[in-house]
Order: sequence, then structure tokens, then C-alpha cells
Amino acid sequence: MQRVKRRLAAIMCADVAQYSTLMERDEDGTLDRLKTYRDVMSSLTDRHNGRIVNTWGDAVIIEFGSVMEAVQCAIEIQNELTHRNADLPDMNRMEFRIGINLGDIMVEGEDIYGDGVNVAARLQELSPRGGIMLSKSVHEQVKTKMAVGFDPLGPQHVKNVSEPVDTYSVRLGGRNAPEKRPMGEAKDGGGKPRSSPNDTEAHPHLNKDTQAVANGFEQARRWLKAQPKRVRSCVFMIGFFFILNLLTSGLSTLWFVWPSLPFALALVWHFMVERREKKLGDDPQHGD
Repeated sequence: MQRVKRRLAAIMCADVAQYSTLMERDEDGTLDRLKTYRDVMSSLTDRHNGRIVNTWGDAVIIEFGSVMEAVQCAIEIQNELTHRNADLPDMNRMEFRIGINLGDIMVEGEDIYGDGVNVAARLQELSPRGGIMLSKSVHEQVKTKMAVGFDPLGPQHVKNVSEPVDTYSVRLGGRNAPEKRPMGEAKDGGGKPRSSPNDTEAHPHLNKDTQAVANGFEQARRWLKAQPKRVRSCVFMIGFFFILNLLTSGLSTLWFVWPSLPFALALVWHFMVERREKKLGDDPQHGD
């Protein structure tokens, strides 16, 4: 009996978020866009000395000999696809979720198997739309060598993997805020919760109330920056009318509500449709 070949490799798994919904809405357009986006991924994979192992449906598995090349390739893929999605309506945007793991794999011909591949696939499922999720083994290799930020999300229990997987999200300009919360607080070497850069200790000249307000504004700014252009426009117009109300009438007469109403209704409609699409994407009968 021939002995199974093994090797250490960086494995990238990617698939399209809410692929079934996109196909249901526009089958021909979705297939054409998937082919175009896969061509982009193939070109970038070649540039970073990777090998596309398998494709089925909307999914892709890519093997790299270098962890650095794998992560850099993933970042370039997401940046390029974000650029191509920018001119499309939200409902037609094709966003990939990417997971990367460094692990031992079994090799049979052109195919690869094993926990190294399974963990990468589960990381991809945890990734936000347009985002990149890394295992701890990958993060350890790249954390001091790349000019990008990483958000530790803590250990996550994933399907068919007995031990929790420590996860890290690659920070891509704020547009891929993680959807998963860590299971526990990150801790420093002394076992105490690690302080956030937004903590009061990081800004000793601010008291707690002022710091809380500052943190709230910062979170609101990041949220707004990550929203589509039409959401930002509606928020801007509501804010404009509110400020104009303050400057002209103070708070004695709140007339800004009426000119703001169409923009508020547009926001409600946007988030209702988004929630419906997310629910369809999470429904097993509409799964990717």
C-alpha cells in the first residue's frame, strides 16, 4: 500500500456570500460575474505562486507554499473585487468570504485533504462578507511582517473540529467589520483583560464620561464609513436638517423631522431589505 504524502501548506478557502440569493435574482449575470471574478483570483494566485486545487459551485480552494504570499494574495483579491463591486447596486454585488489556515495536509494526486483544509473551510464560514479570517498559525507568521491590522476574535467552536480555533480578522479599511464576537476577552501575559486603545488609560486627560462619548462617536464614524453610499447620503441629509434646526430654532421647534422623513424611510427600507437578504442567506434551504 502506497504511503500517503504529506506536507505543510497555507490553504485558502473562498466562497461567495449569499450565492443562492444572487442566482435566484439574476442567474446569467451572476454566472458571468463569477467567471470574471474567478479569472481575477486565478491571475493573482499565479502572481503569488499559489495553486488552485479545486473549484465547485461558488467555492475555491488554493494552496500556497508561503503564508505571506497567501495572505497578501487574499488582501489583493478582496481589494480588487471591492473595486469591481463599487459600481454595482448592492443587490448585485458579489462578495467573497476568505479563510486561511497553515496546517499539515494529505496529498493525493492534485487533491489535498486533512484538518489543514477543514479548518480553512470553517474559517471561511466565519469570515464577514468581503473579509479575511486567519487561524492563529497564520497570524503568528505574518503579524509583524505585514502593514495591515489584525483583530483578534478569540477561540471559535467550528464544525467537525474538536478544539476551538483561535481566529483573527484582517483589517481592510474598516469595510469588513467582524460579524462574530470572541468567546472571551483577550488577555495579556498576566492573565488580566488586555486594555483597548480606546480605554481611558490610553487617554488619561479624558474622564470616563468624555471618553465614553469619544468612543461612541468613533464607533458611529466607523459604522457609517462601512455603509453604502446611499446610506451615508441619507444620514448626512438628516444630520444637515437637524443642525439647521438647531441654528435657526434651537430645540424649541423640531421642524427638521418633516424634511428628514423621506431619508429616514429610505434607511428603514434599506435595512429591512438587508435583513431579509441576510436571513435568506442563513436559511439552509437558501444556503450557498
